[in-house]
This record gives sequence, structure tokens and C-alpha cells, in this order.
Amino acid sequence: MLAELDLPVVLSARDVEVTLRAARAEDLDALMALLSDDPISAARGDTGVVENRPAYARALARIEADPANTQLVVTSGDSVVGTMQLTVIPGLARAGADRLQIETVRVASGLRSSGIGAAMMRWVEEAAAPALGVALIQLTSDAARVDAHRFYERLGYAPSHLGFKLRVPRA
Repeated sequence: MLAELDLPVVLSARDVEVTLRAARAEDLDALMALLSDDPISAARGDTGVVENRPAYARALARIEADPANTQLVVTSGDSVVGTMQLTVIPGLARAGADRLQIETVRVASGLRSSGIGAAMMRWVEEAAAPALGVALIQLTSDAARVDAHRFYERLGYAPSHLGFKLRVPRA
């Protein structure tokens, strides 16, 4: 399903042109670094330590093996500077409409406010959503991410739902 996306694609951000493409196994260290570069992710255990690399590798392989999922990376030259995961979710609500879930949106801290995040989200709206035939784009954001909330609202996303999570201990 997500294989239908026309990738790679060049995105024009305010300060730079970047390339959006599917993540590959060799991007794993950069993906781990992007997660650990975020204080909220780091507080949840995404610290980029080498001991966790096998778990991240398994997760990336599972994402890429599922045709309803894809992990994307944004590159500038040879460097991975951003990422996001897209998942198509079929649903009964809204007359059987599919929705596109966006997760793990990250831009390297030194490049935030450069327009890369906005270019990523614009691509989702203008290219990915129409190609996938979804009726709705949705995302969740940790309540502590006040700057991210302002960013999403500026892009036209409405804070329409209250989310709940239950942490399940790993076996």
C-alpha cells in the first residue's frame, strides 16, 4: 500500500532542499540519534545506547515488512536530518474511511525552525494522502510538546481528541 508512494522526492524547505525517502537498515544509527536528540523521547528510554540497537533494528524491519507502514527519512547530503512513520489504518467509522496516522515526527535539533518539518507535513497532505486514498490524516503528540502543538496547529491540524495510553511492561 505505502509502496505506491513516489519516493524519493525532493522537498523545498525555507532554508534548504532535502530528500525524503524510505528508511533503510543503514539509517538505523541516525534514527536512534534523532530519537535521543528529543528530550521527551530520551526521558522515555530513547537514549541511543548501543545495547538497544537490536530492538530498534527489529522494529524497523517489522515496520518495513508491513505494507500498511513505512518509516521515512529526510536527508541533507549524506546526513539523516528528519524522520516520520506513516501507517494506513482501515476503519469502519466515517463510512469505512481509511486514515493515515503520522508518528515519530522528528527533525534534528540544529535544523528545527528551518521549514523541514513543514515541508514533510505538506508532502503528506499534498502527495501521500491523495496517493493512498485516505479520508483523514491524524497524529498524536505528547501533552508536554507545547512547541509541537503550536507547529501542528499552524499547519491546520485541530486538537480534536483527548488521547489515553496504558503502559504495558515488557516481558
